[in-house]
Amino acid sequence: MRTIKALTLDDAKLVAAAAEAEAISRGWAVSIAICDAGGHALWLQRMDGAPLMSAAVAPEKARTCVLSGKPSKVFEDMVNNGRIAALAMPVVPLEGGEPILCDAMVIGAVGVSGVKAGEDAQVARAGVAALDAIIETGKEPS
Repeated sequence: MRTIKALTLDDAKLVAAAAEAEAISRGWAVSIAICDAGGHALWLQRMDGAPLMSAAVAPEKARTCVLSGKPSKVFEDMVNNGRIAALAMPVVPLEGGEPILCDAMVIGAVGVSGVKAGEDAQVARAGVAALDAIIETGKEPS
């Protein structure tokens, strides 16, 4: 049997705050979703001015990462490179989702939607990086 780390609500808040700070610093209005290792929602926020649809897309980007263990861009690239069979997978092939890893295990994911795909991913990566810094130092979020 193995021990598996799990995201807490405090972890999700930390990730969301870092992602939101990145979006604000760029002047981007986005939705930010964070899910646990089962793909279930821990956090969803739609910033003022973010497109309405982004609140539905962001959680699906996060879920895609949990199901696959990969950034959602992998599936967008598949489709863009002609592998349209990827459209039949239970994933959203849109960049902007990033998995959260701990001890080489997927423990959750962040999905961002509302601006250009690469910008969504930049915001998601900022959230993941904030938690990675905590994981690396072994400190609990404050």
